Amino acid sequence: MTAHRLTNEIKMIDGLGPSNRLNKHLKMARSPFIFYRGTAQCFYSDIKSGVIEYPKIFDSVPVTNIIGDCHASNFGFLTEEGSHGDTVIFAPNDFDDACIGYAHWDLLRYLTSLHLVFDHCTGLYQGKYHIDDAPIHKPVIEQQQIHIAQHTFLSAYQSMCDAIVASPNSMNTAVDTMPEGKLGKLYVKAVSRAAGGSQFAEKSALAKAVYMKNEKLQFRPLKGKFIPLTSEDFNALHKEFSPYMDDVILDIVERENAGTGSVNMKRYYFLVGPAMPHDEHAFEQCHIIEVKQQRQAAPLYYFSGISPVNRLNPAHLTARCQRHMQRNADLLLDEVFWQDAHWLVRSRHHAKVGVDPEDIGMGNKAINGGFEYFAALCGKTLALAHCRGDRRSTRFAYAISKALVFESEGLIGAANTYAIQVIADHQAFVETLTGKE
Repeated sequence: MTAHRLTNEIKMIDGLGPSNRLNKHLKMARSPFIFYRGTAQCFYSDIKSGVIEYPKIFDSVPVTNIIGDCHASNFGFLTEEGSHGDTVIFAPNDFDDACIGYAHWDLLRYLTSLHLVFDHCTGLYQGKYHIDDAPIHKPVIEQQQIHIAQHTFLSAYQSMCDAIVASPNSMNTAVDTMPEGKLGKLYVKAVSRAAGGSQFAEKSALAKAVYMKNEKLQFRPLKGKFIPLTSEDFNALHKEFSPYMDDVILDIVERENAGTGSVNMKRYYFLVGPAMPHDEHAFEQCHIIEVKQQRQAAPLYYFSGISPVNRLNPAHLTARCQRHMQRNADLLLDEVFWQDAHWLVRSRHHAKVGVDPEDIGMGNKAINGGFEYFAALCGKTLALAHCRGDRRSTRFAYAISKALVFESEGLIGAANTYAIQVIADHQAFVETLTGKE
């Protein structure tokens, strides 16, 4: 992608081209993997323009609900039913770009990310990239493991589709037991932070965000994270969104610098729970609701006409797709039109533990099968999410499995070729950002 075209793509989403004034762009400069996370629209632009050449047999597979921004760090551990449940599962954890689309888009985007995980971790080890607190002295996966992990991912995906064809009730399963290796530690961390867990009162998302002041639970004064509201803004938000909450609104703050992909999109956190008096028992019944301004899903900038469902407003579409792809969807998941914008209302998981590239690409467990094991779990859970798009038949599962029989290698080849392009695009981005173009 030319530097001019790349700048225009970034400006279309972020409001301006590469800029040192945007925290998002500073994050993206750190490595091609992080850049890839923040530029999903470029992936779909490159599909539309033919830069990504994939086997066309996949275009004949029925469309389904897709994640839209499918990569290795958009899978992790979370509690089903949002903050209302305590069953920890491994699953896709970001649906902001979800829509109706082609499954091979998710497959290609994920396969590309595996290659970029290798590049990211190798770059950290060699001192090419710099991430705070990265385990730079740990061993790194080898290049040959990329191809093995990519095959393992597609094999697990296909096997899950075949299992659903044989027994449709299989789509009601989930990865809800402790995995192996480093992932097992992350699972234990998530379980300990879920409601009733041993670390809930100290390490859960709720515990990190709120505290008791003057016998009242409220958000902590965290600089760079929470912005206090004026009385006018507080009252306006309270009036508009209280019908969508499931308890009393105790406090509201504006959230800043959240996420790699979002910028110029307002979001607020609502602390919801029992009315005063507040004590330890009341704290256990509280949870956080996120109200986020929603933009159009990344695929729809270039593929808007695939399904009439995609004509739903962005927040409605995200909520709809998320409900379809999850086994037990978040109980608090809604959408609101307010101040000429569409807002997604969703519960924040008490225990949402993500996976960084370093978790799966560095360390003895990673180089001894952990990388491939992670890819297999992602393949299985992505297949479940895709197949749940049609719970009346197994037409999708049958068609995508058949296509993979013939063209798995073609998808992998396309992904690895594109990964090289992403690395070059990242370099062009950094040069533009630093004025060295």
